[in-house]
Amino acid sequence: MKSIYIFVVCFTLSLHAQQILPERQRAEVVDNILKDRFDNLLPQLMDDTGFDMWILISREYNEDPVLKTMLPATWLNARRRTILVFYRNKAQNTIEKFAVARYNFGENINSAWDKEKEPNQWKRLMQIIEERNPKSIGLNYSDNFNICDGIVKTDYEAFMANLPNTYKNRVKSAEKLAIGWIETRTETEMVIYNQLVDITHDIIAEAFSEKVITPGVTTTTDVEWWMRDKVTALGLETWFHPTVDVQRTAEKLGNHLYAFSNRPEDMVILPGDLLHCDFGITYLRLNTDCQELAYVLKPNETEPPKFLQNALKDGNRVQDIFTSNFETGKTGNKILLESLNQAKSEGLRPAIYTHPLGTYGHSSGTTLGMWDSQDGVPVNGDYPLHENTVYAIELNTTVTIPEWKRDIRIMLEEAGFWGEKGFRYVNGRQTKLLTVPRVKAHQGN
Repeated sequence: MKSIYIFVVCFTLSLHAQQILPERQRAEVVDNILKDRFDNLLPQLMDDTGFDMWILISREYNEDPVLKTMLPATWLNARRRTILVFYRNKAQNTIEKFAVARYNFGENINSAWDKEKEPNQWKRLMQIIEERNPKSIGLNYSDNFNICDGIVKTDYEAFMANLPNTYKNRVKSAEKLAIGWIETRTETEMVIYNQLVDITHDIIAEAFSEKVITPGVTTTTDVEWWMRDKVTALGLETWFHPTVDVQRTAEKLGNHLYAFSNRPEDMVILPGDLLHCDFGITYLRLNTDCQELAYVLKPNETEPPKFLQNALKDGNRVQDIFTSNFETGKTGNKILLESLNQAKSEGLRPAIYTHPLGTYGHSSGTTLGMWDSQDGVPVNGDYPLHENTVYAIELNTTVTIPEWKRDIRIMLEEAGFWGEKGFRYVNGRQTKLLTVPRVKAHQGN
């Protein structure tokens, strides 16, 4: 088995410039990142949101989505009832971390419950609270941010029933704290993110090539399952099933759902087709989300038609307009409307539906449009833009193609980072159409 394992690892490295780590090294990376986030990021977030105590409660296989991002690398789920307590003493610049559980929470958080001394888990939790006398206790419940609504009804009721009356009016929704934890990326995570997106781009480039596609034979569904198999072979995961769709001269433009749910399956890919994919992977507890385009060359063609190349430039222009409107503290709705108005003033026909990206694919943070909410998104779109956050810059523009006697939609999506120095793409963006097959230089007569 050992020799096979070594072969698999070496095989994966030969396919990609970025090294895909074996599981043991991945675990070390994950736990080191968590330690940095607990020790350095979390105190800042608690100060910014006004909480001196944050309590997360979960049971096995029914985890709070936020607590799930905190699990040690060797824990795939919570164990029994797992309760985490974070106490921030700003005056002393300390943060205490407790696991009111039967086990240490990995190496980062030690168990603070000896069942032999205190059989009742809830009573032990109340002892920790009373010993520290917090001014504001955060619990993960939220009306509008699903990832921040992790405490279940039974745990909430048990917690409140056991909590002394003195503290009941100090319990508040930890919505903003939870969003901050989910959306904020550290320097180390951003180094990893670059590698993650690079791997994603590599897989798309291989999928949209003659290595995978034989025009007249290969179907869109074949390519989708090739992408799934490729990810599995590399020891990675996808967080959604890939999609591949076709736009061609003989087809009418469908609605926004066409690329995601209403497209016909098993369409045979033909010369002259404009291909589009939506694809993302999960690695080291981060996620990518990418949409790119490829053109299937006709006989004697050496590049895509100029009208398609120009259409992609229109898509890139919408991207530029959109990201130029990013500003710390500005709401997603404001950025959305400013960008749409500017693009339309330039004669473009845009739609923007960008979402936070990170520990979840559709993550928490500000929402910048939805495909069916181009006038703004209530509540989630009113959340302001924060620094050190990543977004799937997802949008499209409709372009009239006289040569095809129809409209096409240039759909693009790339991971983008917003930080102190402004906006940047995590690992670049598509500015040229991929071609099937790749153009090769031929010598001789």
